[in-house]
Amino acid sequence: MGQARAYLLASLAAFYLITIAILQVTASMTSDLDMLWGNTKVLQDSTGQETVALSLDRTTTSAFRSKRTYLFGRTDIDIKLVPGNSAGIVLAFYMMTEGSWNFHNEIDIEFLGNSTGNPCTMHTNLYARGKGSREKGYRLPFDPTLDFHTYSIIWRQQYIQILVDDKPIRHIKNQESYNGSPYPNYQPMRVYCTIWNADDWATQGGQVKTDWTLAPFTAYFRNFKATPCSSPNQSSKICGQELDGTQKQQLEEADAKNKIYDYCSDPKRRIGSTEDCKSQ
Repeated sequence: MGQARAYLLASLAAFYLITIAILQVTASMTSDLDMLWGNTKVLQDSTGQETVALSLDRTTTSAFRSKRTYLFGRTDIDIKLVPGNSAGIVLAFYMMTEGSWNFHNEIDIEFLGNSTGNPCTMHTNLYARGKGSREKGYRLPFDPTLDFHTYSIIWRQQYIQILVDDKPIRHIKNQESYNGSPYPNYQPMRVYCTIWNADDWATQGGQVKTDWTLAPFTAYFRNFKATPCSSPNQSSKICGQELDGTQKQQLEEADAKNKIYDYCSDPKRRIGSTEDCKSQ
């Protein structure tokens, strides 16, 4: 009887671990998301993995958002961008507060559409207490329309990191107590993904317009994960840490090889001193 009981308990434990492993792989991505408006579709492959498709045509945009808000956290999502000629199209992955626009906070990753054969631009920005204009733009070192790549936002009280395939591309320090530079400290944010038309500015400053004969324009999203990072004792592997030597080198390489715009070098858009903007 004792042996049978031990065997049963061992079998149940094994079954529990297998079940947890399966849930971690196939858990519904959409259980954490609200599908919003427009041509938003949930697709499922033969293994049960969910992919969300956002499409844009001449009359309809589409979007989804996280069900919950976060006061500090890490958000990861795999994205496959619109293939071919996507001139004039903007695809965005961002975190944003709710409430008055004059005091809103926002952490942006935007992908600006390109005409066929030209590289894709990833545009990043930060708003804090309604103040933005902290843009930095990068050329991705791969074609983001051929396969899924992982894009991440880590928002901690000390800093914000933006990563591509787990490599830092931008690091923003919280300098508010040092020089008063606004930083998103107090308001929780929700995660959004959207697609829309912005052919008045998105591609070559608006010179290249959207070719609507190619519509609908569709991008794909999978493996959404949002992890709260409010505790200072949470895993540095998940919630990030101050940059180590390897990450500093990766950041320097992104600045040297991939960065194409920096508001710090643009006196018409720069906020505060040169020293201040370099921390952003």
